[in-house]
Amino acid sequence: MAVFPNSGFLSDASEGLREMLSALATEISLDKNETLFDQDDEGDALYAIIEGTLEVSFLAMSGRKLALTLMRPGEVFGEIALFDSGPRTATVAAAEPSRVLRVRRRDVMEQIRQHPDLAVDMVRLAGLRMRSMSSQLNEQVFLPMPIRLARKLLHLSSLQDDPTERITLSQSELAEFVGATREAVSKTISIWKRDNVVEASRGGLLIHDIEALRALAESDLI
Repeated sequence: MAVFPNSGFLSDASEGLREMLSALATEISLDKNETLFDQDDEGDALYAIIEGTLEVSFLAMSGRKLALTLMRPGEVFGEIALFDSGPRTATVAAAEPSRVLRVRRRDVMEQIRQHPDLAVDMVRLAGLRMRSMSSQLNEQVFLPMPIRLARKLLHLSSLQDDPTERITLSQSELAEFVGATREAVSKTISIWKRDNVVEASRGGLLIHDIEALRALAESDLI
């Protein structure tokens, strides 16, 4: 029997809850570029990666696909679907041949009806998840835009095989990522370009001084 990893959403789960999820899990194999679920699909399951790499992306207002992150073995995702069957907020597809474990919401609910004590653990995990989401929202709302932009550029560069490769996103798309106007992003990038931190062109953006960008990303901690 495959075992759900003790990480991410489940890092604080009880042994009983993890055993229940593992018992309910079924394995899914994905070919490269095969989609696990699409943005706006109904959420109905929790997943864990046991082999391979999955890409998380969403469609920007421009209609272009924007890659958010890559997930690797041991990562748990889709947990919101255990509490709410609303639409998925992103698309998840295999960046390479991959295997994942899936536990459907209806099966979890059936087990909780039979073993109500597990509900206590589920509620506690839901609270931790809400706290984490609140922290992310606070960062998005209260951190100055240049810090959010620096952090997003560092994150996007870390997704590439070579962090020094050009990030092929327009300034409008970067603005969508950080919740700002294109004009505000363009002004910030112009300042960084003058300081030789980045190089910007129609083809995207190239990081020249990654240490300087890291310092900008952590400037709220100084």
